[in-house]
Amino acid sequence: MRVISKKTLREFWDVEPEAERPLRAWYAEAKKAEWKTPADVKAKYRNASVLKGGRIVFNIHGNLFRLVVKVQYDFGIVYIRFVGRHTDYDNIDAENI
Repeated sequence: MRVISKKTLREFWDVEPEAERPLRAWYAEAKKAEWKTPADVKAKYRNASVLKGGRIVFNIHGNLFRLVVKVQYDFGIVYIRFVGRHTDYDNIDAENI
């Protein structure tokens, strides 16, 4: 998959160093992935939440952080829509971000 953009992840882990290792691991796995459907994502990440509009929520670092992406399966692109602490996630609308 093509992940857009690593810069968003990097900017977050610069502020939250504890997130760096798990976000780097997620990024490396996502780049190698060939997700064609939400079921492909769930096969690897059972705790991921599939939302409408191609959105997926990943629990990062024991659910301390949340990562929301939008996946365009036909094009093999993953757009980073939100990365933040779980408490910050509670203040967003993940289906529309």
